[in-house]
Amino acid sequence: MSVRPSLYSSPHRALRDPERDDRASAILFTRRGLLLGLVHACAFGTLASKLYQLQVLEADQIGAQAFDNRTRLIPIPPMRGRILDASGSVLAANRELFSIIIAPERGTDASELRSLLAKLAPILGLTVDDQERLALKARHQGRNQPLVVAESAAFETVAALQLHAPGLPGVRAQTAWSRTYLPLARRDSQAMAHLVGTVGAIDKRALDDDPVLRLSQARIGKTGVEAGMEAELRGVAGQTQIEVDARGRQVRTLAKTSPIPGRDVRLTVDTALQAQVMERLARDGRPGAAVVLDCNSGEVRSLASTPTFDVRELSGAGSRAAWQSLSASKEHPLLNRAIAGQYPPGSTFKLVTALAALDAGAITLKERIECWGDVTYAGHTFRCWNRKGHIASDLHKALRESCDCYFYEAARRTGMEAIAAKARELGFGQTYDAGIARQKAGLIPTPGWKRNRSKTGWLIGETVLSGIGQGYVLTTPLQLAVMTARIATGRAVMPSLVARPIGDPAPEFAALGASPGSLEAVRAGMIAVVNEVGGTGQSADVDDGKTITAGKTGTSQVSRASAERDPTVVLKTEQRDHALFVAYLPAAKPRYAISVVLEHAGGGGAMAAPLVRDLTKILLDYDAPKPAGPAPPALPLGPLSRADAG
Repeated sequence: MSVRPSLYSSPHRALRDPERDDRASAILFTRRGLLLGLVHACAFGTLASKLYQLQVLEADQIGAQAFDNRTRLIPIPPMRGRILDASGSVLAANRELFSIIIAPERGTDASELRSLLAKLAPILGLTVDDQERLALKARHQGRNQPLVVAESAAFETVAALQLHAPGLPGVRAQTAWSRTYLPLARRDSQAMAHLVGTVGAIDKRALDDDPVLRLSQARIGKTGVEAGMEAELRGVAGQTQIEVDARGRQVRTLAKTSPIPGRDVRLTVDTALQAQVMERLARDGRPGAAVVLDCNSGEVRSLASTPTFDVRELSGAGSRAAWQSLSASKEHPLLNRAIAGQYPPGSTFKLVTALAALDAGAITLKERIECWGDVTYAGHTFRCWNRKGHIASDLHKALRESCDCYFYEAARRTGMEAIAAKARELGFGQTYDAGIARQKAGLIPTPGWKRNRSKTGWLIGETVLSGIGQGYVLTTPLQLAVMTARIATGRAVMPSLVARPIGDPAPEFAALGASPGSLEAVRAGMIAVVNEVGGTGQSADVDDGKTITAGKTGTSQVSRASAERDPTVVLKTEQRDHALFVAYLPAAKPRYAISVVLEHAGGGGAMAAPLVRDLTKILLDYDAPKPAGPAPPALPLGPLSRADAG
């Protein structure tokens, strides 16, 4: 019997079946083809979906990005608005000049930039050091910012650049504006310096979304009205849109938007009147300030501060050295004392205490308070300026003769919170939207303020000292003038240095919270200060037989040596009292409110009252009818032309 051998029993491998191998290969190929097809389908599907997303769904966004990559926006600075005085005389204007720039499309190649600067050197007079400085500046500033090579180029220089334009890619002249202060008489220029203010380079804190502020040649208001009215004066920047190639070189200009010039600002102050006030203020030889307000409109008629400076010295060549010299001066001529000088108000603050005490019911008009030269509270003695005392005083006499002991007691009864509230109602402890920058708020203290400051409680002695304008209390001359105008009118007068547009009605100020009876009593006391026997401010009377002035003296102590001094000992200048006076006139129908401060000048009645008298005469003469003459030509308030700038 024969047995069929098994395929696996032989030591030799059996022959393969061709048909079976072909079927296996076909199946394997089919699977690989299917897998490869699926991979291709997925890849092409993903690519198609991505193309659909890019070309359809995100077409607008990506198109904008691509457009941004090949375009640049170059800001065009606007022309700054002018500043004019109340009569229409131009105080600050603009001068057209040319800036030579290397546009952003210069590329990022440092060697290329240096080569370009070397070509510009003989045309612009650039030294080797200048070229190195500009190359360093280009490296640190933004890539999209033009490199300013020269800020004030002559027209001849611009013409020479045009001749060499083919060999100077990216170099061009750009029109710019430089702030200029017109050639007034030196007296007038100094008189208006603190009011007009200055412009300067921009620091990081002043940057906002305006692209023009990021230009190296841009200037912004730093002080005075230049800073206070910055938003109106600056204008709106224009821009040029250019197309660039892959290296950032300009291909063509796509669009251009012209800048909108800043708005002209007209002040409420007349240069002629301001100069007269400044001359009289400076005559006493003391640093000081004087403010004159229109009681009814709140318009500032004079805002004087001495010593002062010539604003033209701080623009153009030599401005940096002039600024450093003025900043280093011990007399602080750059400080506008009228709005930023902070002084103890002394006895002028008794007007606040009187109103607060009357409205709180702490005193009455007929009550008399004794004064024997001093008074003691909580073991501490507080002296009256009159060491012999005023015997017994009602409110009228206490205001007329400025009795300290009366107001010590009135303040003690009233309390510091009520006094502080009345002070804020009268304009203290705040700054005003008056159109001028760098105002100081002063200080009206309260028990809460002291707890936050020193973690200690409020003392009764601090209340009585605050009641006569000493202690922590600090005010500015502008605040003192506002207080006076509010007492004179009974309304919350707000000061303004910027004139209203022609045709606009005068503002209507809200009534004060003080009762009419309290206001009348305080006004009567102020009239007595100047016009009755025993008044501390009789030297403020113009004595013309028709003008009645109401006022209040103030003598603020700045050192303990002043308070406790031996009358026979001469104090150092810095230890002497400040002299203050506030007034309004005419008393029957208030027109002007005045405040003056003379630093370390002595008594307010002796030094400040005569100053107010002379200022009153200046105001009366200014208001007097003038002989009729030819009408001056109308002055447009549009942008200043190149011819106007001189």
